[in-house]
Amino acid sequence: MRMRRGFCCSDWSTEVGFGNRFAETPGYGQTRNSCAVPDIVCRRVPFDGGRRPGFIALPLVICDHCVVSTITSCYEQFSPEFYWTGRAEVIKKPALAGRTAMFEQEIELEKRESSVVPLLLIVTMILVFVGVAGYYVWQNKQVIGTDQASAVIVASLKAQGPAVVHFHTGLVKASVEERPEAPHYRLLDKAGIIKLGKLNGRTTPVTLTVEGQKLLSDIPDVTKTKEKDGTEAYVVPLANRQLAEIIKITMLSPERASVQYSWKWDANKLGNLFDASGSLVKSFNTWDRATLIEKSGANFYHGEPAKVAVILVKNDLGWQIAME
Repeated sequence: MRMRRGFCCSDWSTEVGFGNRFAETPGYGQTRNSCAVPDIVCRRVPFDGGRRPGFIALPLVICDHCVVSTITSCYEQFSPEFYWTGRAEVIKKPALAGRTAMFEQEIELEKRESSVVPLLLIVTMILVFVGVAGYYVWQNKQVIGTDQASAVIVASLKAQGPAVVHFHTGLVKASVEERPEAPHYRLLDKAGIIKLGKLNGRTTPVTLTVEGQKLLSDIPDVTKTKEKDGTEAYVVPLANRQLAEIIKITMLSPERASVQYSWKWDANKLGNLFDASGSLVKSFNTWDRATLIEKSGANFYHGEPAKVAVILVKNDLGWQIAME
């Protein structure tokens, strides 16, 4: 008897009623000792081949070991060289094995790709997060420190120069620029630094006293210049600006900061004599005091520190005071 559409002999015997000739078909994954091929593990696959003369409608059972497309007799052993593909064709075992191996490799490759892509996305997100966090950390580290701000402010105060007083010694001729009767000449005379002689026409003799020479020798950066008219011009520092405190630093951006600070005068011995709150300056009238403060270097050298706010910017030369 010839049957199309391969099936296991034990299923054949069960369906067509061969009785106890073969044992009933076991479940999936069990050994089928009744199969014509010993130790075959079979799986039952639903199949309806239809009924025709000379054909029998049987459930198709595909053995993991062997399946054929045509069986000549239920008593013949299945050939292990052929596999049933589910279509009306016969494929030899080597060709099916190659196709199966290729299919398994594609599955394995897809598994690897499906696991690698999410991993790459996670790694990329982590790197982006770390990069952004690092950038913000770097930006935050651009804050100007108190030492840096102090250095900039001190340099700025020094660049402004000291408060000074100008006077001449010798036969000083009154002019628009230099008048021996001016308040600062009279203050120096009262302090014993110079000695004013009697006015002779437009000329007044001015002499530097011994005490004055000693005082000037103790003050740094005093300049003495010989003039064409035979007089000697003196420029004497009275006080220097000194940083008192950095009050507050506010970062406006990584390269821009607002700095609030206070500064005070650091007066020398002659500067103390020109202190606007001192007894010597107060001995002058209001007009002369104003002239001393505006033109001759007098100031409140022992007053409260002055508070100032500046903008610092960072460029290729470092932090500097913005020129606004």
